[in-house]
Parts: sequence; C-alpha cells; structure tokens
Amino acid sequence: MSEEFLVVGGGISGIACARALADAGREVVVRDRGYRLGGRMAVKTVHDRPVDVGASYFTASVPVFQGIVQSWVDVELAHPWTDTFHVGEPDGLVGTRTGPMRYATPLGLRSLVEDLARGLPVDQHHEVEAVEPGPTVDGAEYAGVALAMPGPQALDLLAESLPQERSVSGGVWEPCLSLVATYESRAWPEIDGVFVNNSAVLTFIADDGSRRGDGAPVLVAHAHPLLSASHLDDPDAAIRPMLAELEGVLGINASPSSVIAKRWSLAKPANPHAEHYFLGRNVVGICGDGWHGPSRIESAYLSGRALGRAMAGLGRAAT
Repeated sequence: MSEEFLVVGGGISGIACARALADAGREVVVRDRGYRLGGRMAVKTVHDRPVDVGASYFTASVPVFQGIVQSWVDVELAHPWTDTFHVGEPDGLVGTRTGPMRYATPLGLRSLVEDLARGLPVDQHHEVEAVEPGPTVDGAEYAGVALAMPGPQALDLLAESLPQERSVSGGVWEPCLSLVATYESRAWPEIDGVFVNNSAVLTFIADDGSRRGDGAPVLVAHAHPLLSASHLDDPDAAIRPMLAELEGVLGINASPSSVIAKRWSLAKPANPHAEHYFLGRNVVGICGDGWHGPSRIESAYLSGRALGRAMAGLGRAAT
C-alpha cells in the first residue's frame, strides 16, 4: 500500500494541508492544474506590475495563523495595510468603516502561497480526472487524498462509489468578476478600499497602489454576484457598467489607459460548512473555502491545516 498522500489543489488551503502532512513526517505531493500556485489568491501581471485579481486582502485572528503572518511580515512578504475602508454608494463616498487590520503584499497574495509551498513536491499543470475508493486518483493508489477546492469541482472528481464524500461537496457558489483599471495618474480621493452599498453592479473597490505600497494609479473592482452571473460567458461585456459605477463612486472624470476583466466562476460559497474539513472512512478529505466559514484566506488556511493534521493522525477525523 502506498505511503504517499496526494493533495489536489494549489491554493492556500491545499498547501497548508500538504505542509501539515510534511511537517508530521508524511510523504506528500501536491497536484494543481494551474501554471502557478495561488488559487483565489491569484495575481495578474498588468504593465509589468503584479495586481491581486482574486482575494483583496487577508486578516489574522487565530494565534497559529497570526504566527504565520508575522513570519511573512518579518521578511517583508506581507505588511499591515489598513483597518479602515470607506463606504460608498453608486453616486459617491458616504463615510468610513473601521474593522480588523487587513494585510497586503508587495508581490501579490500568490507570493504567500508560494512561500508556504517552499520545499514541497508540487506537480503543476496536471489535471485530475477521477477520485475513487482505495483511495485512488486516476488509477494510482495513495495513503490518503485531500481535495482542496470549491465543492462543485470536488463533486466533479468524486466517483459515485464515494457517496459520503459527494454528499458534502457541491453546494451553491457565487461568481465574481474583477475589473482592473489603470489610469495615467491618481484621479480619485485618498482611499484604501471601498465597500459599495445599495448597488447591483459593484461590491468592493481596492486602491491597488495603496494596497501594494507603490502608489500606482490602479484600481480593482469586484462585481455583484448577480451581475457576474449574467456575464460569465462574456466578462468583457461587464466592463462598461463596472467602470461607470467605479467612476461614479470615486468621482473620477478621467478615462483609464487600460481595462481588463477577470472571471471567477466559483468565487465564494453561499453557505460554507461550519466544520473545518471533512475526512471519512475512505481517507478522502475535503477542505478549502467552503469549510470553516465565513470564507476568508485565514479560514481556508486553517481548514487545510486541520485536514492535513487529521490525515497525519494528529487530529480526529470528521465523519
């Protein structure tokens, strides 16, 4: 019987799971279908500059994750960004809202996942087809398999002969479109980010120059789930209404020098599980954004770490 564990998914949850297994002395390999690690902590290079087009920031409230974050801050991979966002409506800014400290990164959030994965064996650009009892993945047997991905993606991989695993997968996930608008100069008020209320177009705007710390005239806007759902087949068709509202909220009178749209079909679970993860008798585990809600980077990390520890025999399986 194989002693190697397989983690499918190279976002922060999958890498946290693999790291926990490796730290416990288990053999583990990560398989991811993308060319770069990161998952929803994705970065797009725009004019030779990294831009976060998935998650906007992260917070840290649990000691074990706070320790990880501090290690990133110590080596300047991350920095405290802000604890105050503006609140806006379609026709302008209306106030501010204070909350927990939000952290950001100079190289993009993906750099944190890559740092966490340092030294782990990672097989990238490798599509998984099927997970079956054994557990086996595409005919190869493993000591255990962790699916670190959105529920609908896990459901697509799980064989009908894994009914328990299938029953906790799937679910309703909200889509999101991200708009990256680059300007010649900073033509808006001093902000870090804006929660957009009473809008059917936008939910959040990030000043990427503030977030990155370089002052670049770049804004990233996230679309409302309903608008996103109606434009999944043609994200570029959503650029005009998103840009119009972005400029209305911030009072921008200039035109951007470039605009791009990014599609996230499975951006956020509508009803995440309260449990950290699932691990059943078949040693097939499921973790990630759909677990340990609400959906946050910290929650995804803790979900993956908890599953990895359970698979390594350091925790109790949830059946």
